[in-house]
Amino acid sequence: MTLTELALTQAVKARARELGFDRVAIGPAAAPLHAPAFERWLDEGRAGTMQYLAETRAARVEPARLLPGCRSVIAVAVSYACDDTPEWRGVARYARRPDYHDTMRPRLHALRDYVSEAAGAESRASVDTSAVLERDLAAAAGLGWIGKNTNLLAPDLGSYFFIGIVLTTAALAVDAALPDRCGTCTACLDACPTKAFDAPYALDARRCIAYLTIEHRGPIPDEFHAAIGDWLFGCDVCQEVCPWNRRVPPAPPTAVPIPPRAEELVTMSDAEFRERLRGSPLKRARRDGLARNAAIVLANRRARR
Repeated sequence: MTLTELALTQAVKARARELGFDRVAIGPAAAPLHAPAFERWLDEGRAGTMQYLAETRAARVEPARLLPGCRSVIAVAVSYACDDTPEWRGVARYARRPDYHDTMRPRLHALRDYVSEAAGAESRASVDTSAVLERDLAAAAGLGWIGKNTNLLAPDLGSYFFIGIVLTTAALAVDAALPDRCGTCTACLDACPTKAFDAPYALDARRCIAYLTIEHRGPIPDEFHAAIGDWLFGCDVCQEVCPWNRRVPPAPPTAVPIPPRAEELVTMSDAEFRERLRGSPLKRARRDGLARNAAIVLANRRARR
């Protein structure tokens, strides 16, 4: 590694912090460590109906397919930590802010353009819309370590943060990967309402409330209805019980309209859905999906009464 490359690396990190990223790390553009496990996970059907993962598996396990000549990975994090409040009951914390694609993409593009111009390189940015295994690349860069609940964990951010990736042909100084600091703790595995973890670091998406209430289309199997409880969109249980999230400072607040109540969602029209959830991550579940989730939540509330 030359002094020029070290200086470029420092400049790239400084620019990332100027753009508002809470954490930045550099890693190699090698095949993700868990690529074989990811492919087995797909082959075993644990991705459920997320067919796009299988359709792009080749690129996900080989970053050079997305950017030929790729040499380095710039991994960044933006915190979305926040306190729990009654008006957001049942909505995963990441969705209590504007859509992260809209807020992170401009900053990632600015970072991409900076490194490309500074190094005379080709670069490509990704939030989670490209065929990239962001979590694995970020772990290899030292942004955090992969916890037993399969989320990326960082000592100062816990797991409540978004990941962004910039692939580049520039040669940058790589950071050391962080050791696994979960130790003997199994709080996340024990707390999962649907027992979605077969073992530490092994998630079956088909049993995960986040998958069922956001990604899954069509009816949710009856066996999961009671376990869904009040979760309208996503689930934070395995993160809420994680010791690394206990003292994470909240991210700066953002102005976001309070989401419709479950009673409103079951009868909401398409036009109302588009207007009320403009710019919100909740749109990911679509109107039919949120109405389905709301019906389950209301049934659970009636059952408790």
